[in-house]
This record gives sequence, structure tokens and C-alpha cells, in this order.
Amino acid sequence: MSTPEIRPLTNTPQTRAHLAEVLIATVAAGGSVGFMHPVSPAQAQAFWQAAFNEADAGNRVIFGAWEGQRLLGTVTLLTALPPNQPHRAEIAKMMTHPQARQRGIATRLIQAAEAEAAARGKTLLVLDTASDEGAGPFYEKMGYSLSGEIPEFALKPHGGLTGTLLYWKRLS
Repeated sequence: MSTPEIRPLTNTPQTRAHLAEVLIATVAAGGSVGFMHPVSPAQAQAFWQAAFNEADAGNRVIFGAWEGQRLLGTVTLLTALPPNQPHRAEIAKMMTHPQARQRGIATRLIQAAEAEAAARGKTLLVLDTASDEGAGPFYEKMGYSLSGEIPEFALKPHGGLTGTLLYWKRLS
């Protein structure tokens, strides 16, 4: 296996189709990323089109991890926040295709998002992840600090409530 290339994504039908595949597979595997199972291809495509509209407006950066022509994972850096928060950004929609996990892809995606945030003068990153089967231990390994948990925050993709864990990290 080669080392995946991490890069910002551009809005093309092929890229949206790859992202839709990762989103559908992530939710089917129980990933809590704001969708209920099953996610239709049309629903996934519409989400990514709206996300790219925001990226094209300069409000976010969508990164992808590519191995050849296959997209293995993605993360979004949300940069357009209220006027009293110009120093921070948010990490969102961190997903690694279930067939590509445990290869360091999420680590490299987070590092790319952090580097982009720092290049934009951001000094604080925040994110949230599901309490049940979420990525809390991963984010803690990456240096994020847990602020707390909101119980019964959202439905899990296959039903039932889960809390959300709120994390933050200062960038140097």
C-alpha cells in the first residue's frame, strides 16, 4: 500500500461522487456524521454540493486522502465563523472509508487541516464527536482536550441517542 496523498479537494462531479461513497459507507458502518442510515446517493451528493458551495465562497476547506484514483477519507475545516471569533476554526466531517481504517489516514487529514488553520492565522480549533463509538481517543492522541459531554445530543445512524464530546486544541 502506498501513502495516500492529502490535498484540498475541488468541486467536480467525480470528486462529489467519491465523497458521497465515503459518506454512505461511513454512515452504514455507524459513523455519526449528521446522517441517518441509509444515506441515498442523491442525499450525499446534495450535501457535498452544498459543502463545495461554501468552500467556493471561502468559508471552508475540504481535504481528501487519495490513493491513486480512490478517495480513502476526508475532513473539513470550517473557517467562516462569527466576527467575534476570527481566531478559531472548526473540524468537521472527519471520515475514513471503513475499508481504509487503521492506516494513519485520519492523522494525516487532521494534520493537513491544522496546518491550513495555522496558515490562515487560526489559533484555536474545536470539534465534536459522538460519545458512543466516536473518535474521542483518536482526538486525545492528536492533542485535543475534552471540554465536556452533552448527553443525548443526536441520534446514532442506526437509531438510539448518543451524547457528543466537545474538544479543543490551541495551535502554536
